Order: sequence, then C-alpha cells, then structure tokens
Amino acid sequence: MTLVQMQPRPEHTSPPHRTVGDAMEAAGPQVCDDMTVEVALAVMASARVGHLLVCEEDGLCTGLVTQAALATVRDSAAYTDRVRLRDLLGDRGPVTSPLTTMAEAEHAMRHRGLDVLPVVDDQGSALGVLALAR
Repeated sequence: MTLVQMQPRPEHTSPPHRTVGDAMEAAGPQVCDDMTVEVALAVMASARVGHLLVCEEDGLCTGLVTQAALATVRDSAAYTDRVRLRDLLGDRGPVTSPLTTMAEAEHAMRHRGLDVLPVVDDQGSALGVLALAR
C-alpha cells in the first residue's frame, strides 16, 4: 500500500492546515478485486459514478479504478473478458490518511496525475475519497 503523506510542516504557520479528513467525500461504491472489467463498468454506469473503490475480500482498500482507465483497458488489443480488477491494480494503489494536510495531498495527486485518491484508516479500510476540483 502506498500511503501519500509528506513530511510535517513547521509549526510556525499561523492558521492550522486543513486536512484530507476535512475535505474528503463519501467513499461511494466499493467492489471486490475479483470483479471483471465489464462488470465494474456496468456497476459504474448503473451507479452513475466515474470511479469505484476496490477492496480485497477482507475489506481492505487496494485502490481505485476510474471509468476512463477501465475503458482504455477494455479497448486494448490484449483485453479478454477474464481480466479482473486485481490484475490491473497489482500492489495496492496510492492511498492517503485523513490526517494528511490538503496541501500535501493535492501536491502528491498532481505529481502522480490523480484526480481521485482513496482515504483509508490505519487498518486500510476505506473512509472516503479525495477528489481534486476541476
């Protein structure tokens, strides 16, 4: 699991930093990592969302998939209907803590080219998502 959290800021800054926990949104639909790409796309369409949180069977968040990323996989020459979400995520994707400052999370997301980032607790369970404003 890649935790996106930078070094703490010096304490001499005046207003307290807003944290990811202050800005995160509800987690939305969560699916198991053994789901196929086609089923995941159907779930997104029926839920009218652009992303899904992916969890292992024990409930730990392993990452997030977007509609655009799944559509790219589905349209590739190597795609088969047996491709599962766990095949796409590999190791756990980047996640962040609700205690991370917004400035740190936004910087990390922009650096990695992410629009949405799962927010997890100390045990790895999904609490919500942080989405960059467009």
